[in-house]
Amino acid sequence: MSDTADTTGNGRTYDPDGEHAFPDGRVNEVLSYVETDEEIQTYLEAQNVNPVARKQYNDHGEKHIEIVLNRALCLYDLLKRGGVEFNGAAQQGLDEADEAVIVALAAVLHDIGHVVHRDEHAYYSIPLAADVLDRILPEFGFYDVAERVRVKGEVLHAILCHHTEETPLTLEAGVIRVCDGLDMERGRSRIPYEKGGRGINTVSSQAIERVSLQEGDSTPVHVEIEMTDAAGVYQVDTLLKSKLRDSGLEEHVRIVALNTSEQDELVARIEL
Repeated sequence: MSDTADTTGNGRTYDPDGEHAFPDGRVNEVLSYVETDEEIQTYLEAQNVNPVARKQYNDHGEKHIEIVLNRALCLYDLLKRGGVEFNGAAQQGLDEADEAVIVALAAVLHDIGHVVHRDEHAYYSIPLAADVLDRILPEFGFYDVAERVRVKGEVLHAILCHHTEETPLTLEAGVIRVCDGLDMERGRSRIPYEKGGRGINTVSSQAIERVSLQEGDSTPVHVEIEMTDAAGVYQVDTLLKSKLRDSGLEEHVRIVALNTSEQDELVARIEL
C-alpha cells in the first residue's frame, strides 16, 4: 500500500502534489469562489444550530463540510488513479473535469437542509442547494445554460442520496454518500459529549481516533480506521456499512477498522 499526499483528507485544500488530480483547475476555481461566498459560508454556520445546539447531535457545520469535501476529493482521486470510470458527468455529456466539480459542490452543499430541520434534512437541502447553484453556476465562464442544468442535476442527485434510502445512480453520488460516513473521529462529537450527551452516536464517535485513505493493494482504495474502544464498532459496522452498501463503490473500497486499545479486546478488527 502506498500513501497519497494527503491520506487523512483533513486539510483545508486538497492537493495531491498537483500532478494527478484536476489539472485544468476547474474545480479549484469553483472552490475558490465557494470559500468566499457569503451566503454559502453563512449556511455552513447556520446549519449546525439544529443538530448540535438544539438536538445535541454530532457536528454538521463548517468542520464537517471541510472533512467531507477533502475526503471526497481524496477518494475521487484515488478511484481515478485506480482506473475507476465515473458515470455521472459522462452520461450527461459533460467534461471529465466536471466530475470533480460535481463531487465538490455536493460535498459543500449536502447538509444545508439542516437550517430547516435535522430530520429529513437531505430533502430540505434540495431546494436550498438548487437556489444556490442557480446563482453561482453562471459565474463560471466554462458552462453554458445546458451545462449548468446538467451539473445542477448531478449535484442535487448526490445531495439527495447522501442520507436517504434513495440509491445513488452515479459514482459521484456514491463518493458523497461514503465520505459523509467517513467523518467519524472523536472531534466531531466533542460539543455534545462535553454537554453531557451520551447517545450511541456521540459515544461511538468518541472511540474513533483516526481515519486515513490510501491506495490499496487489492482495491483502488484502502480506508483504515483506528479506534480506541469497542464502542467504535457502531460507527463502522452500522453507520458506515449502510453508507457503503449500494453506493456503487463496494468493489473499489476496502475498509478496515482496528482496535488499538490493549485493555479492550472485545473487538480487535472489522473489515468491510
